[in-house]
Amino acid sequence: MELFTDEATEQAWRRAVVISLLTWRRAEDGDVLDDDERYGWWGDTFPTVERDRIGSRLWQLRRRTLTDDTVRDAESFARESLAWLGDDDRVRAVTVTASRRINRLDLLVVLTMRDGSLIDIQLDTLWQVINAV
Repeated sequence: MELFTDEATEQAWRRAVVISLLTWRRAEDGDVLDDDERYGWWGDTFPTVERDRIGSRLWQLRRRTLTDDTVRDAESFARESLAWLGDDDRVRAVTVTASRRINRLDLLVVLTMRDGSLIDIQLDTLWQVINAV
């Protein structure tokens, strides 16, 4: 008897990606913030593996205007937050693509599983940077 069906396993991977992207990772020392709050999960204060962190820094983009720099930072922050999938040998590869729309930024994450299958995760309704201009 299988613990998960194929659909259930795929949903578990989708949840792992969403949690990794939408949980607020603590700001790095060099990050430019619009207030004094560094946020982040309290458990990252005492990681079992050095520099192991939960979540992403996408939250830092919440008040930024949608520019090319914002797109680049979103893609970089997303890759950073999903790096654990490859580091822990859970997947063969993670591809992140940020695309700018008229008034939002979409993220597409493609997981290449160890068996070569692909899981596409489109984050167009879960997270947006609204153009403030």
